[in-house]
Amino acid sequence: MKTRRALISNVTAIILALTLPVTVQAAAPATPTVSDGAGAYKTGQYRNLFVERLGHTEAETRQKIEDTFQQLFHGDGQEQRVYFETGANSDGPLAYITDWANNDARSEGMSYGMMIAVQLDKKREFDALWNWSKTYMLTTDPENPSYGYFAWSMGTDGSPRAVGAAPDGEEYYAMALYFAAHRWGNGQGIYNYQAEADKILSGMRHHPLKTATTPFRIHPGDAPFVEPDMPWPSPNNRRAEAEALKAGKPWPPYRFPHTPHEVTVGPMVDEDHTMIRFVPETSIPGTDASYHLPAFYELWARWGPVDDRAFWAKAADVSRNFFETVADPKTGLAPDRSTFDGQPAMGWDGKPSQFAYDSWRTASNWSVDYSWWGKDARAKTRSDHIQGFLYSQGIDTFPDRYSLDGQPMSDRHSTGMVAATAVGSLAATPGEVSNAFLKELWDTPVPAGEQRYFDGMLYLMSLMHLSGEFRIIEPEGQK
Repeated sequence: MKTRRALISNVTAIILALTLPVTVQAAAPATPTVSDGAGAYKTGQYRNLFVERLGHTEAETRQKIEDTFQQLFHGDGQEQRVYFETGANSDGPLAYITDWANNDARSEGMSYGMMIAVQLDKKREFDALWNWSKTYMLTTDPENPSYGYFAWSMGTDGSPRAVGAAPDGEEYYAMALYFAAHRWGNGQGIYNYQAEADKILSGMRHHPLKTATTPFRIHPGDAPFVEPDMPWPSPNNRRAEAEALKAGKPWPPYRFPHTPHEVTVGPMVDEDHTMIRFVPETSIPGTDASYHLPAFYELWARWGPVDDRAFWAKAADVSRNFFETVADPKTGLAPDRSTFDGQPAMGWDGKPSQFAYDSWRTASNWSVDYSWWGKDARAKTRSDHIQGFLYSQGIDTFPDRYSLDGQPMSDRHSTGMVAATAVGSLAATPGEVSNAFLKELWDTPVPAGEQRYFDGMLYLMSLMHLSGEFRIIEPEGQK
């Protein structure tokens, strides 16, 4: 798996050049030496904490996962599922996953759906989601500076809701596609999963800096996209408007300017810091702790485009150190957005970013990394901190947003936050608190109703992580 660039002395090179009629080709870049760690990648063992800690059986956990999948992907269309098939094109069936409460389809959710499908061996759903993503979400207008990226938000009819990208979508797309290549083999066109994953990863790092003036198109034949003056109609926006009016706050809140303005888009990673960016637009600096996925970066350091493997190997270690910096040392809470040195970024409202919806995923990210690779023992302490803090707040009542020092900022208790924090049990100290999160997740019903998208995706993936059914799918012939 590892290659090294041969070293040839100057004298030998001169002799060869004078005596042999050969064409000298550049040597392939070296694959970095990467440690296999001490986790599931090395051992092949994925723990089922529901069996180990709660006494359930393997059969029970597999059935719970399958029942959850069926409800979220094929249940009642009004109250249960988030997956919807919508016809076909020359590449086959098309399907989207919708954020029901926001009336859109997001690259985050589409890529989550693909990851769930490949892990559970659901090829039809995987291909239909990928086909919809490529057909509607991929920016193909070369005049758009986000050319080659996936628009982060689209209407479920395939019309744009945004013309920029969010790196967490690209990250999950790439990882899901590599797993698909290993599970099912590569097909033709958009179903050459390996080639598509390589293209995404290469673009994330090597996207050229491009500046253009709004408005932009997703596809060359589209009308220019101009965001409306008022937020899109949705259950979430109706609720937010009512809350703002009740509190005497302005509605809508801060909106980006709609007048023509220059936008510069570049890579999704910051080379100087070896980190994923919050967005590839250069005017918005910083990162998002919940976008840091060292468990995936380790695999890209082995399977990704050869020229970029050293970058991803380093990024995995950088992210582990970043988690230690960005998480509050007492509560374990991390902000939604931060600077590259781990300080809370300023939000659109001029206030420091706090622990909110994106942040839920951060503890899950470092705990899955610990489970798969076992390279960062500090994950145990961080998981103990966040689980211990939220347990003290009431495991069935804690709110879903906090200041970093632990002051509640909402009155809603969200299943997705329970689920993502429960994944912390992969790293946390076994005991009353860790087990309480496992039991709370197990006993919580599958999310339904208008908030079922984010809650449901995290609920299902968390069940899979904690039962050992979310695994590294390796190339044929490897472990």
